[in-house]
Amino acid sequence: MTWLASMRIALRALRVNKLRSTLTMLGIIIGVAAVITMIAVGAGAQARVEEQIKSLGSNLILLLPGSVTSGGARMGSGSRNTLTEDDAYAIQRDVANVQAAPQLRGTGQVVAGNTNWSTVFYGITPEYFEVRNWVIAAGKGFEPADLTGSAKVALLGETVVRNLFGDVDPIGQVIRIRKVPFVVIGTLERKGQSLMGQDQDDVVLMPISTARNRVLGGGTARQRVVGSIFLKVREGADMAEAEAQIRTLLRQRHRVQQGQEDDFTLRNLSEVLGAQEASSRIMTLLLAAVASVSLLVGGIGIMNIMLVSVTERTREIGLRMAVGARSRDILAQFLVEAVTLALIGGLLGIVVGVAGSAGIAHLAEWRVELRPDSVVLAVGFAAAVGVFFGFYPARKASRLVPIEALRYE
Repeated sequence: MTWLASMRIALRALRVNKLRSTLTMLGIIIGVAAVITMIAVGAGAQARVEEQIKSLGSNLILLLPGSVTSGGARMGSGSRNTLTEDDAYAIQRDVANVQAAPQLRGTGQVVAGNTNWSTVFYGITPEYFEVRNWVIAAGKGFEPADLTGSAKVALLGETVVRNLFGDVDPIGQVIRIRKVPFVVIGTLERKGQSLMGQDQDDVVLMPISTARNRVLGGGTARQRVVGSIFLKVREGADMAEAEAQIRTLLRQRHRVQQGQEDDFTLRNLSEVLGAQEASSRIMTLLLAAVASVSLLVGGIGIMNIMLVSVTERTREIGLRMAVGARSRDILAQFLVEAVTLALIGGLLGIVVGVAGSAGIAHLAEWRVELRPDSVVLAVGFAAAVGVFFGFYPARKASRLVPIEALRYE
């Protein structure tokens, strides 16, 4: 008997008991749908982390000012201005494979015509765009003359553009930051939220000399201090070695004696982001593993029903063997029935899983990402469940003795 004939017999047998077949497939349907939905949710979370890594930049080290001790109390990181623009240039000059981008931070009300918006502004150098992987969407970036002349020019993030200008092209428009007029020369590509949930597009960028001399002023201008320095290590270079060289150089420049604590803080952002990415990947696998349990339960249901079917159809099996059916024909017939149940349940599970993923994305506003490999994995696993749990009943049926089967009541 061919596999095609076995398939026809199997489908006919399943149609005889439609309700029982449907209830048997329900476990597979739920299992496949759960696997697809959980993998989609986990993959969405992982994709979100990858986007944040990409938006922040690759191979980054964040250099922050150190702490200060006052009255025996140690203040937090950044409580003392210990970093200068010259530190950034020294690192870029003396540490191989490292690019430095110092920045000054400030907050204030940005005014454009009759509209205003409270935002954060950064004074930066041209290296900032490459270090942070930030692309200029329209207009142009800063030129060397803008830094040397403390030019009053600015680039705006997407959120600032939307709140100040709406659909109007902001390039060439004049804005005021702390009563200082700036000409908008460009806009930035969208970056989205940071790992801390902050809107990275709610920002105004200006030359660091402009921020120091025209906006912030005070001791910032005299000492050339900076709020932080982003350091990008070239791809393929050793991050740990670069970090050690940076620490040694800064301790020498700041005259930190042996045994004393650093007056600065180095944070390897790549390690933090890598840990988050690994966590999201583990979560995806965990969700898929939990969902797979329902597939195993569905497989047990298939075995149970197939054993009942063998018992009910014992006389039919004896009759088939009496007219010439071989043991392998009986084995193939019941195995095909089990696999057919699993595959039909798997196909229906795909529909339910896709619908469930869409429902979660819409109602819970979670990001989900359907992957073809998860669909193939779920259906393949369903077929494997059908073979595994259907083999024992099929083998039991194929080993029946025809005379005893015909006498079975």
